[in-house]
Amino acid sequence: MTVWGVRVPRMASLAIWLVVWEIVGQLDLLMLFPPFSAVVMAMGDVVTSASFAEAARITLGAYAAGLGLAIVAGVGLGLLMGLVPAADRLLNMWVNIFLSAPLSALVPVIMILFGLGTPTVIVTVFMFAVWIIALDTRAGVLHAPPSLMEMARAFGASRLQRLRIIALAALPEILAGVRLGVIRGVKGVVIGQLLVSIIGVGALFQLYSQNFLMAHFWALIVLIFAFALTLADLVGRLETRLEYYAGARHG
Repeated sequence: MTVWGVRVPRMASLAIWLVVWEIVGQLDLLMLFPPFSAVVMAMGDVVTSASFAEAARITLGAYAAGLGLAIVAGVGLGLLMGLVPAADRLLNMWVNIFLSAPLSALVPVIMILFGLGTPTVIVTVFMFAVWIIALDTRAGVLHAPPSLMEMARAFGASRLQRLRIIALAALPEILAGVRLGVIRGVKGVVIGQLLVSIIGVGALFQLYSQNFLMAHFWALIVLIFAFALTLADLVGRLETRLEYYAGARHG
């Protein structure tokens, strides 16, 4: 980022917001908005508590299961939509509807189907993440050059080998969808645990808010944001390493 000809690190904007947060918190205008320094101090208490370790175990397990299912189903659905025009005409509208719909409103329905507990949270993560992965995979398949398939047929590649070639060509878009699905999945796991089954980090959010431990409440939010952004950054780095697929495709 360049400001008035001077290169400024991207973290500078975050530092500015943290300074504003600290100033507003020190003014004590809102009881629900503690200073950022108090949040940092409370973060140590949150991370070292036994309740956080148990909540993290439950939450990460549900998140990993839901996101894993979303990746498998989303990539498969996207490949189907990209390769079979009839399937695309049938499914594209519904995938877009679920992507843009307020999925939080569907959580009580999921609860009725799967009950109170971890299965509902897993399904919620799946619902939040799968649609964007499917659409990005579909876009990658549709943008793959036809010459790849012509070359595969010319060399006598089997149907499975041709599918693998298409999947590799669509890999940049697939990873872009996974990166977005990672962030949406974090949103899904928190909403699922808050609205349906008060377990994991949902139970901690309720505990801190009911006891007006707002510094601990905000510390937990910061930790969740850091987790989501770290995962997204790791997928983004992998996406950057595979950009040569896109370069070869458009070259």
